[in-house]
Amino acid sequence: MPKSPVRRPRSGPARTVALLVETSNRYTRELLHGVRDYARDAGGWVVHLSEQGRGDGPPPWLQNWTGHGIIARIENADTAAAVQRKNLPVVNVSASGLAEQYPTVISDSAGVAKLAAEHLLERGFRHFGYCGDGRFAWSANHGRNFAAHLQRAGHDCAFYSSAPADFRDRDAEWAKLTAWLISLPKPVAVMTCYDIRGQQVLDACRALRLRVPDEVAVIGQHNDDLLCELCDPPLSSVIPDARRAGYEAARLLARLMGGQRVAAGVHAIAPIGVAVRRSTDVIAVEDPRVAVAVRFLNDHFVEAINVDELARLAGMSRTRLERQFRAFFGRSPYDYALQLRLRRARELLASSDLLISEVGTRVGFSTPEYFSAIFKSHSGKSPKVFRRQTASRGQLRPVTR
Repeated sequence: MPKSPVRRPRSGPARTVALLVETSNRYTRELLHGVRDYARDAGGWVVHLSEQGRGDGPPPWLQNWTGHGIIARIENADTAAAVQRKNLPVVNVSASGLAEQYPTVISDSAGVAKLAAEHLLERGFRHFGYCGDGRFAWSANHGRNFAAHLQRAGHDCAFYSSAPADFRDRDAEWAKLTAWLISLPKPVAVMTCYDIRGQQVLDACRALRLRVPDEVAVIGQHNDDLLCELCDPPLSSVIPDARRAGYEAARLLARLMGGQRVAAGVHAIAPIGVAVRRSTDVIAVEDPRVAVAVRFLNDHFVEAINVDELARLAGMSRTRLERQFRAFFGRSPYDYALQLRLRRARELLASSDLLISEVGTRVGFSTPEYFSAIFKSHSGKSPKVFRRQTASRGQLRPVTR
């Protein structure tokens, strides 16, 4: 895909924009990168930003601040009221459900939950749990979407009953969390609402001497790479497209400040993929021969798949292997590998500047035409259309591996 041309700053008066976005976590920092990318493309923006933490109220400077528009993570009633008093164009970037009168740009909860569920299902798990944070409405949304996707695949999900009051007593909350983990059937795969929660679950597993990922596999969300790598073992995590969300929020605000009408409502940004680390690096199927085949496909899915050779590698007949795959995963070995290829293709189309033909080659398709035909038959749109709908200017980056 050709890179976007460098834009000259637009002439005209500068737009002064307040950014009420916390700087304390990876998602919001990436979101701010997206706002910066748009400001560079558009030119003529002056931003006002101060350091904030998750859930903080409005900063004191906002009361006397004068400007043209606001991008805000409206997480509480105080911030909602303070923003409304300014009577300016506003774009909300919080999934709290507050301030529905503004356009809202957030990560697609259904997409995040689907990626987590599919990743864990591919590992062969039959038992699942969701550990959320009762202080946040978006956490409950992730849990509902995760359970719904599992239900469509024929599986139930055990919910950790988190409540806002839990966080006032660390010892009581720890006892509650460990009791829940003990109660789950093993092996079990647990999605957590964000990476900090994933770290807490891993800490609890270590205290309980539950083996990760063999007895409990854990996946987070946000892909705060430093935090994930500091976990023991390192935490797998869904990668949201926060930079694109920031770019889209800034683009909508520019339209509002320019006098255009932008309807209130949610603009959901699809996630990029899953960063796989040791916390889910397991094949949880009962038949060790099937586990050998699954492990091979996970490691070599971009290569040509010969099911007869795969069956010999697993030490079983082709008929038996295909029957077991359909029993565990609901698809044949070939279709299992194809879904891995297509998922990786979607990630590369959304987050890299590789040519579409290069994407097809990297995920194992012999010709660009075959790649485009298969991609469209499974996604309902061509790779070119998919990229145009998902990739934002300033967000594409080279891929070297």
